Amino acid sequence: MKALINRLLKLKKHIAVAESCTGGLLSKRITDVSGASAVYECGVTSYSNEIKHRVLGVKRETLDTYGAVSEETAREMAEGVRILGNADIGLSVTGLAGPNGDGSGKPVGTVCIGVSTAERCYATTFVFAGKRHEIRRRAAKMALNMAYDELGTELKDRRTKR
Repeated sequence: MKALINRLLKLKKHIAVAESCTGGLLSKRITDVSGASAVYECGVTSYSNEIKHRVLGVKRETLDTYGAVSEETAREMAEGVRILGNADIGLSVTGLAGPNGDGSGKPVGTVCIGVSTAERCYATTFVFAGKRHEIRRRAAKMALNMAYDELGTELKDRRTKR
């Protein structure tokens, strides 16, 4: 986690996070690092679809068509929190940590992680095994790794433009 904070500091970038199934774990992992206040703008724990819509700007049509656990929703959450926090990178996690599913037929452990920057916005779906706390921990770790990797791409782009 310290590596992500250091990369954000080096690039003079700020991060904002939107999370559902991780229930604040992303924010905790970031703010556990001393100095995070220089790069962390905000975190929104949007457990309900209504908060995903009202606070993060996820379209009702997206939620109705694809569901809360979808790459489409993850992308809109990441974009929404990036804009809300006036951040350089938005990170989102939405998924099924279990032990029960949501009736959609998606297996417990399905997690969609979204990343948004001014240049691009994307999401990836994972299926993590384990108990609820293990799925949440794995989802948070993967999301933070994706943010770190995205910033590495930016660092590489920055070097080639010189």
